[in-house]
Amino acid sequence: MSDLDRYYKVLGLEPGASLDEVNQAYRDLAFIWHPDRIPKDNPRLQQKAQEKLKEINQARDRLRSVRPGEKNRNPEPPARDRAHPPSSYYQSSYSYQSPPQSPPQSHHQAPKQQSDLSGANLSGANLKEKDLSGRNLSNANLSNANLSDAFLHKVNLQGANLEKANLFRANLLQAKLNNANLREANLIGADLSGADLRGADLRGAKVGSQDRVLVKLTGANLAGAILPDGSIHG
Repeated sequence: MSDLDRYYKVLGLEPGASLDEVNQAYRDLAFIWHPDRIPKDNPRLQQKAQEKLKEINQARDRLRSVRPGEKNRNPEPPARDRAHPPSSYYQSSYSYQSPPQSPPQSHHQAPKQQSDLSGANLSGANLKEKDLSGRNLSNANLSNANLSDAFLHKVNLQGANLEKANLFRANLLQAKLNNANLREANLIGADLSGADLRGADLRGAKVGSQDRVLVKLTGANLAGAILPDGSIHG
């Protein structure tokens, strides 16, 4: 097996897969091997996660380097400083950085990656699969925004307006959502483990099917939150 074929195999792809497929496979595997998803009391799995991240970074970077002329609709820049990844993946040297923005094509384009987006008007913005981990989006207007499959680990959304936002399968691990407006938001498949939801308004939010809750809320703080049925969490 050639080196290139091995790199494709690392990402679970067939040889000759497109650059878009390479980037999508990379994002999927990076999400799966996020160290914060691994029990802290299991050093063996933590070490394995770090090794897997180094392996998929190497594979993605090598495949990108041999296809420099291919058009990439969803570019992902290489991760930095791979030798010693710290515990928090998206807050660490592995974190994604925003690629250069193309000329505006609509009034609701994804924002440039900057730390402070507090109070920003992103109503209706398409932020699908974007990495906004650790960003300050407090009091931002994200109503009707598409945040499906977005990386929002440790994001600050305190007091933000997320009414009718699409948060399908969003990664909101340890996010600050206290006093946020989540009315009629789609939260199905979202991971809100460890999130601060104190005082949040979730009236009418989509959280599952019939009596089955499809949102991960392990360790989330819901004190004083208004639940989808209108009741207040004690």
